[in-house]
Amino acid sequence: MEFNLQKIDGEARAGSIKLAHGEVLTPIFMPVGTQASVKALDFKDLLELDCPIVLANTYHLYLRPSDEVVAKLGGLHNFSKFPRNFLTDSGGFQAFSLGGNVKVQEEGIVFKSHIDGSKHFFTPKKVLDIEYNLNSDIMMILDDLVGLPASKERIKESINRTSLWAKEAIEYHTFKKEQFKNEGRELSNNIFAINQGGTDREFREMSARDLTSMGEFDGYAIGGLAVGEPNELMYETLSFTVPLLPKNKPRYLMGVGTPRDIIEAIYRGVDMFDCVMPTRNARNGTIFTHFGKLSIKSSRFKLDDNPLDSKCSCYTCQNFSRAYLHHLFRAGEMSYFRLSSIHNLAFYLKLVRDAREAILKGEFRRLYQEICEIYN
Repeated sequence: MEFNLQKIDGEARAGSIKLAHGEVLTPIFMPVGTQASVKALDFKDLLELDCPIVLANTYHLYLRPSDEVVAKLGGLHNFSKFPRNFLTDSGGFQAFSLGGNVKVQEEGIVFKSHIDGSKHFFTPKKVLDIEYNLNSDIMMILDDLVGLPASKERIKESINRTSLWAKEAIEYHTFKKEQFKNEGRELSNNIFAINQGGTDREFREMSARDLTSMGEFDGYAIGGLAVGEPNELMYETLSFTVPLLPKNKPRYLMGVGTPRDIIEAIYRGVDMFDCVMPTRNARNGTIFTHFGKLSIKSSRFKLDDNPLDSKCSCYTCQNFSRAYLHHLFRAGEMSYFRLSSIHNLAFYLKLVRDAREAILKGEFRRLYQEICEIYN
């Protein structure tokens, strides 16, 4: 993997990440394709949106259809026919969200499948082996995620455990790279570490110190945010956490968020994002536009012949009216899910592209203020 910083405007950064399946220009938003599929869309839709990277989930693909099946069918790229890059989450968030079905131990995470109740055990090495089978371009390592608010004891425990697992992961990944090299092959998978620590400056520093002392991870993520804390506290935490991470590596804020969250994080130096919000909100009737959010279920759109967003050039906005989308939603038509998801993802991808262009021109602050006003 090669990461190049092309321009910095304040703390906001424009760069490029060269991966095995193509270049990713940053800042970038990654649509969530948990099951190697972005809900309601196929990958032709994503290619038409010029999406360079999609997030898939290790936990879900391990359970169904299984990483062995995906490996036999040529990895995620051949299996799904999406020719560009995949990032795979480690399953740490699923462990957090499964609640009572999970037991965190020093060696790893014991969990019961949400599908059939069967018991499984994820260790740092096990997670990487699954991700090697999936052949994702960027692999997130196993971490211990804590919801907020949480006690200082629990947060410190999560940092220690996450650091222990990170050390196991980087050592195992280094071993695998040597193994491939000895066999005359090259391992093209890259690993990102995950900084934890809640909203506590001292804990975030501790986590960053641990992770950066272990060797060269390919990138660094910020985890454990947008899990119950107020937005302003999340922004404050980003302000003191982002500078702790290496400047010459991509910085990834996991699972965040609204257009305002993304622009605030770019303002503070974050490069990569993912969130279910654009597609989930689309399916529930919430549309993101250059003028703010709108609820397509509202009866005021029944006779509205305008596109969802007059400043959007996506397939949906070029071909269909608010009235038609309102009708599809009210009628429960499945085509609504696709058309609204295309638009919301187009909006998110344009947001990060506009941010990149503004950074390159040295005009990011103007865009930042504009988005903050619209999505206050």
